[in-house]
Amino acid sequence: MPRSLRADAQANHDRLLEVAARAFAEHGADASLKAIAAEAGVGIGTLYRRFPAREDLVEATYRNETDRLCASAPELLADRAPLAALRDWAEAFVDYMLTKQGMADALPAILAAREGLRAHSRDALGQAVTALLDAGTAAGQVREDAAPNDVLMALGGITLISGHENQRDLASRLITLFIEGIATG
Repeated sequence: MPRSLRADAQANHDRLLEVAARAFAEHGADASLKAIAAEAGVGIGTLYRRFPAREDLVEATYRNETDRLCASAPELLADRAPLAALRDWAEAFVDYMLTKQGMADALPAILAAREGLRAHSRDALGQAVTALLDAGTAAGQVREDAAPNDVLMALGGITLISGHENQRDLASRLITLFIEGIATG
């Protein structure tokens, strides 16, 4: 079992991952580690103690962003109607994918080298979208034939189109069309 971190060390770890996600989304996987550490309010030594290699930081950021997105599904369902929760989750998914695209140069090698990482992400995302769709179907808000893999593929396509065009507002418009397409009535 991994040893838990002191509260201050955990806060530093969390800030590093939060800043790294923004930096990778904006500057790609080659973002300055020194700048990430500085923005997180820690020294470069702290970053390297937690993440000895750039790939370790990229992997941890990828895992953290995946887990954060997936954990948001039940939180959204607790606060919103299922269709609204699905829409908000889809918006967050696009942001997640744009961060992941920033790490695109580094991720293939990391996914190939780190056993189980790809399966972990695929399973976690599948479970999150399944929970959202099941709630929507049970509430009569989502078509029964809406399949989790289809939803993830559609959202991935929306991200590719809008990310390529560098138009986040386009993604929101396409998500609205998509959500209206899987909504009942």
